[in-house]
Amino acid sequence: MKNEKIKNIIFDLGDVILNIDVPLASLSFAELSGREQAEILTLFKEKDIFRQFETGHLTEAGFRDYVRELLVFPDWTDDMIDTAWNSLLLDLPPERIQLLKDLRKNYRLFLLSNTSSIHITKVNQILEAATGIKRLDDLFEKVFVSYEMGLMKPDPRIYSNLLEQAGLIAEETLFLDDNHDNIKGAQTLGIDTIHVQKPTTILEYLKDYAV
Repeated sequence: MKNEKIKNIIFDLGDVILNIDVPLASLSFAELSGREQAEILTLFKEKDIFRQFETGHLTEAGFRDYVRELLVFPDWTDDMIDTAWNSLLLDLPPERIQLLKDLRKNYRLFLLSNTSSIHITKVNQILEAATGIKRLDDLFEKVFVSYEMGLMKPDPRIYSNLLEQAGLIAEETLFLDDNHDNIKGAQTLGIDTIHVQKPTTILEYLKDYAV
């Protein structure tokens, strides 16, 4: 049901706008290295490599070098690593982009994503191929990404920083995310939320807002 107070809408990226399959990345690295996927997952989790990259503590070059070091493949090219890392990024349905265009007529739109610079570069390529729009920045008033903010959802500070930078009032703001912890983090600040759960998409969740 539409909340009449809402003036601003914040979107997550993965599985809200862009379809993703997170396990594909570890599977791709497993296939490249000849190791089991479970071993890759354990190793990356122990070293916290993805969080380090997605909070800006590792540069692109630093991330790639760390992958080479952890998996002991010093000859892997940048492109091999980027392709494996980006394999979790799937398709971007054009109808979701049209929804954003429709919503933009009446609401201030923002993106808030736990992501990396390598992923954003690839997402922009997927976006342009699907819709002709070159960058996510062309769809939103501002794109907020974890690797630039040094914070990740569900840390409440990432939401408060966004509200402050954009000049938003929490009670006038709607946030959509597929992760329940991220939803709870936003709710602690008084932000209205929608927990996006497959197979329902933002087309259904926001149909009353796009009128």
